[in-house]
Amino acid sequence: MPTSGQLPFDPLERAGELWEKHVGDATSMQLATSIMRVQQILSQRLDAALKPHGITFARFEVLRLISFSKEGRLSLSMIGERLMVHPTSVTNAIDRLVGQGLVVRETDPTDRRRTFASLTSEGERVLDAATAALMDADFAIAGLDAEQQRDAYALLKLLRRADFEG
Repeated sequence: MPTSGQLPFDPLERAGELWEKHVGDATSMQLATSIMRVQQILSQRLDAALKPHGITFARFEVLRLISFSKEGRLSLSMIGERLMVHPTSVTNAIDRLVGQGLVVRETDPTDRRRTFASLTSEGERVLDAATAALMDADFAIAGLDAEQQRDAYALLKLLRRADFEG
């Protein structure tokens, strides 16, 4: 699975062989490492597809999530919960999106501790263009047909659920 022909072997396969020889069963190590490598590959590809639109995938997720809201706005705490990220990450993303003119920040008049974010018209335009770019790139999922994608999603869902349940 060399990405650019740099190695004549799959480094994760080699790591597994060495792990088995020196440590023990490599199954969990190989799966975890493979997931991490795929995450890096997807992040790079998705960010590259979004670069012409001036946003990263993390910021795209924030924009898309806000666009799905019933009221056209979401609290920053709700964004963090839905995206399963730390509040600092949400604040950073919102700060950048506000700086780009894609989002406006509003303090809740009934509870000044709560802040909402909503899209600007420019934010909607960028979101539409970015969504089209990601869909054109099939969200950077290369090498898997639709059924394999559904199977992979189901397996990864089990890992995500284990985090919630225990």
